[in-house]
Amino acid sequence: MSKEFKGWLLLLFLACIWGSSFILMKKGMFTSEGKAIFSDTQVGSLRMLIAGLVLLPFGLIYLRLIKTFKQLLCLSIVGFFGNFFPAFLFTYSETGISSGFAGMLNSFTPIFTVLIGYFIFKVKLTPIQIIGILIGTVGIYFLMAAGKSISKTGDWSHIIAVVIATLFYGISLNTIKHTLQDFNAIQITSLAFTVILPPSLIAAYGFDTFQTLQTNPYAYEGLFFISILSIIGTALAVILFNRIISVRSALFASSVTYFIPIVAVIIGYFFKETIGYWQIVAMFIILLGVILVNLGPLLFKGKKNEKNELSTVKS
Repeated sequence: MSKEFKGWLLLLFLACIWGSSFILMKKGMFTSEGKAIFSDTQVGSLRMLIAGLVLLPFGLIYLRLIKTFKQLLCLSIVGFFGNFFPAFLFTYSETGISSGFAGMLNSFTPIFTVLIGYFIFKVKLTPIQIIGILIGTVGIYFLMAAGKSISKTGDWSHIIAVVIATLFYGISLNTIKHTLQDFNAIQITSLAFTVILPPSLIAAYGFDTFQTLQTNPYAYEGLFFISILSIIGTALAVILFNRIISVRSALFASSVTYFIPIVAVIIGYFFKETIGYWQIVAMFIILLGVILVNLGPLLFKGKKNEKNELSTVKS
């Protein structure tokens, strides 16, 4: 199986997982009737705690691979900026905006990935890739504008929370790409979650998460959805994400967030959110942008940027 085909296959699979994660967050906070279960901070802490416990056996095995303080620092950046902080920012955002709208806003990630990669790590981009990013961004704008059927009752703080989370994703992604080449996907993920496991446990206690488990009659219903979110939507998904970086590139991996809104809107349809004509048009615009960003260098002779973007993370 070629790296190109394998990369696309993993990307689409990951998009399906992460596209459904927003509704799982909502299900962890509220029942189908709208009754409160866990608070946004409790969902965030439980998500990180469960994922950390699942990955802990691997993390303990791979601790011996950390040789320098720089490696520990970079793994901590991945743990906190790529997982811990976004977990709380996204659940907070969904107390005011819909899961579908949060999925749309998540598409800021490739933009921040490019900006951080360009200004900090001096990653070069070809004009065709820049055009693809712009087209994808236009598609995201139209998808958001056409998503009026997805209710938004929150204020700007809920929207800004998602934007900050995507900025953190861009920091984490570039850190993996440029500083952790000596680790493979499972090692990076398990070690990063081992680092954030203690603060996740502290957060769970601090936000009275375990008390809610004992007192809320719907707690185990919410815990079921949070467990799926933690094990599949977090632990497994992050491993896949890091694997995509090793198979293809940081920019290619960040393109998963162009597909997430599509998945989020489709799932929203099954939860009584309608899909309009302009939403479908916006989806195709986004797909065009992704194709240009990732296949542009292969479609135009003389474009050699692809080799500059290929990851050197050990697989």
